[in-house]
Amino acid sequence: MYTLITAEQIALRIKELGATISETYQGRPLTVVGVLSGSVIFVADLMRSIGIPHRLGFVTASSYRGATTTGGEVTVGTGLLPDITNRDVLLVDDIFDTGRTISRLLKELDHARPASLRTAVLLWKDGCSQVDLVPDYHGFCIPNQFVVGYGLDYDDDYRHLPMIGVLEPQDLK
Repeated sequence: MYTLITAEQIALRIKELGATISETYQGRPLTVVGVLSGSVIFVADLMRSIGIPHRLGFVTASSYRGATTTGGEVTVGTGLLPDITNRDVLLVDDIFDTGRTISRLLKELDHARPASLRTAVLLWKDGCSQVDLVPDYHGFCIPNQFVVGYGLDYDDDYRHLPMIGVLEPQDLK
């Protein structure tokens, strides 16, 4: 594995994102909604960088299963979502790859009638989008490589890494 984005680069960029998000939502009822499980580390750090009061909720979404590196059908769960009616909602995910996961989640969340609905992702994979959607906030644009670390996994491993790494062929099962 090799490092694509260092822990220091991630920390600096999250502080910048937090400042921008704080300015955007100043004086408004914000709810941050993290996508489990990959966004947990990003959500925790981003929340500490957002300098205004906000609520937290989670949704589940998955398109990768086991040791695969390509996505399948998106499954969604909203059981950990607080009431977001008439609140500004920031949907936070680890990576924008094809965009199918975020697109599906936005449709689900829109049913709850939020005041506004925006997206923030740590990573935006270049040239992979299959939907007509771009993230409102993103940390880094990355090449089309399978990445791990900082919450992203391969077969439920590597989430603990403090940086974003690219697995070498010998790392794949």
